[in-house]
Amino acid sequence: MLKKLFKLFEPSAAASQTIAEQDHGIDSHDISHASYKTIEQLQRAGYEAYLVGGGVRDLLLDADPKDFDVATSATPEQVRKVFRNARIIGKRFRIVHVRFGREIIEVTTFRGSHTDARSSRDASQSDTGVLLRDNVYGDIKSDAMRRDFTINALYYNPINGEVLDFCGGLKDLKNRTIRIIGDPEERYKEDPVRLLRAARFAGKLGFNIDPVTEKPIREHADYLAHIPSARLFEEVLKLFMSGQATATLNKLRDYDLFKYLFPATNHCLDHGTDFDRRLVEQATINTDKRIRQGKRITPAFIYAAFLWSPLQASMRPLIQDQKMSPQEAMLQASQGIISQQLACTAIPKRFLIPMRDIWQLQLRLPRRDRGKAYATLEHQRFRAGYDFLLLREEAGENVEGLGDWWTKFQFAPEEEREAMIAQIAPPRRRNPRKRRSKKPAQS
Repeated sequence: MLKKLFKLFEPSAAASQTIAEQDHGIDSHDISHASYKTIEQLQRAGYEAYLVGGGVRDLLLDADPKDFDVATSATPEQVRKVFRNARIIGKRFRIVHVRFGREIIEVTTFRGSHTDARSSRDASQSDTGVLLRDNVYGDIKSDAMRRDFTINALYYNPINGEVLDFCGGLKDLKNRTIRIIGDPEERYKEDPVRLLRAARFAGKLGFNIDPVTEKPIREHADYLAHIPSARLFEEVLKLFMSGQATATLNKLRDYDLFKYLFPATNHCLDHGTDFDRRLVEQATINTDKRIRQGKRITPAFIYAAFLWSPLQASMRPLIQDQKMSPQEAMLQASQGIISQQLACTAIPKRFLIPMRDIWQLQLRLPRRDRGKAYATLEHQRFRAGYDFLLLREEAGENVEGLGDWWTKFQFAPEEEREAMIAQIAPPRRRNPRKRRSKKPAQS
């Protein structure tokens, strides 16, 4: 598909182009039925409607799109009138979710320039320039100019088969280039998350970032401090749970962005041991591998791995200087580490509790007498804790054969388990009592 498409480009090609179906190679059957029906019904109702963004980009790159987003000339209220199964969400950017069974199609109205806003209810900015509200509507050309990168500003009409390109995105796809639309400093200031997105797309796609787009990234990385922690948590999921976590981590570190997501982890990577660095790197490698294998992953494990070295660094003085037990030290240190992390990225309770369980299991796994071994095996987070133990071992920590022991124990028959426990903690023999000698009777 790409070779066919890229023959259309010459150095003098204009940025605005319409590519016919026979020239770009996308088949309407490549998109989800729900997104096709959404576009079809909006067009039947008299509105413009297109597939837009990463879905079009991925189709042109012969990749499987994760999402199918729709852009339309219809306002949110008009979209809701077309679909009974639709609801308007969001205040910062009002969008419509159209539900088809278990699939949800995100529908946005074409954006206009926020400078054309009639009131603060339509558009407003913070003192630092971050867009707090952006609900000014326009046409498809203005919408393209409001998108972040050229490769994400491509519009596909599955009804007539055309791809529309207003910003030179097709040419940048050919040249494997990430290029921001508009003035980079202004666009990063409007939405600092674009800093992360530039690094994410470079890591995910293996593209180079255009020098003009790249230059302000390090200079303005501190813009991320103005982003709510809940939104940054959502970005962490995209950064590290999309199959290219290792490459993305390297990009984030290169551009000094990682420290605004995980400051304590970043400090350990800069000033800690080789093990600290290997643990984080191996966690991303294993995550990418599990995604390729279609296995389940959870943010709890990612956070547990990223924050493990900071946790250990906080525990050491509590154990060595204050003579706390490892359990007491972990409890106190984890409170501080979690509090510091929550100031940067949110961690929903459904992930925070499993993360702490994974940590606490690292203290339980070495204790393998009969009662404790079986109780640990029955723990609801045992598998995650066991995987984390293997990760530590894989990263180079000497866990004294614990990984192999638990691998065998969990799959061994009952008799073999008992023998393994007995070998670790043989029953103590009680010393026989000495009989007290009777004193001779006094005469």
